Amino acid sequence: MIQKTLPVGQLMCNCQILVCPETHSALIVDPGDEAPRILETLSEMEEALKSKIQVKALFHTHAHFDHIGASREVKEHFLNAGIEAPHIYLHKADEFIYSMLPQQAGRFGFKMKEPLPVDRYFEDGQKLAVGTLKFTILHTPGHSPGGVCFHLHSDSGLQIPEMVFTGDTLFRASIGRADLWGGDEALLIKSIRERLFTLDDDTCAWPGHGPSTTIGYEKRNNPYLRGN
Repeated sequence: MIQKTLPVGQLMCNCQILVCPETHSALIVDPGDEAPRILETLSEMEEALKSKIQVKALFHTHAHFDHIGASREVKEHFLNAGIEAPHIYLHKADEFIYSMLPQQAGRFGFKMKEPLPVDRYFEDGQKLAVGTLKFTILHTPGHSPGGVCFHLHSDSGLQIPEMVFTGDTLFRASIGRADLWGGDEALLIKSIRERLFTLDDDTCAWPGHGPSTTIGYEKRNNPYLRGN
């Protein structure tokens, strides 16, 4: 798999560009800010591959502004170029937060435009594929009502590792805050223990901010989860 991690915006959201090694179909996880940088990185990846990359989807772990702020500009780039545009994906339970993007950003001193409509809604347990990249959607409410994590299934033949993209549900040695719209700390901890800690210990976990970790490391070391 071809993966590029871009910490974007002042809050350094981990935007992920994931490209299928066979078809060069791609998705972008949490395009939160800096759309020109995201698009420039895509162009650089195409040059390195000597092949076009077709972005099929924009996956959002949740609808807080630092995770959705560049989605409109990224999608409009493809629309304006007459290229098939990626679908915007979100869990339905976060749509009310998504629709409040300008108000969210304003609360933190930023200015952002109204978002484009959501194209498709995630469902818990849903299986999705982009090229040979195969995902299971895990609904993990707590940081927000519609928070989801993306479990990427491994394929050793294609050098695709077992991974999970956890958004702001789980961080290295920490967990997401629960004091924003619809947050619930007890539910967040329950989601982590019942949905993420059931994955293999060596599963690489990429959070929405900060460095990667593993499920096993968090089971043993995360101070918010030991004893819960």
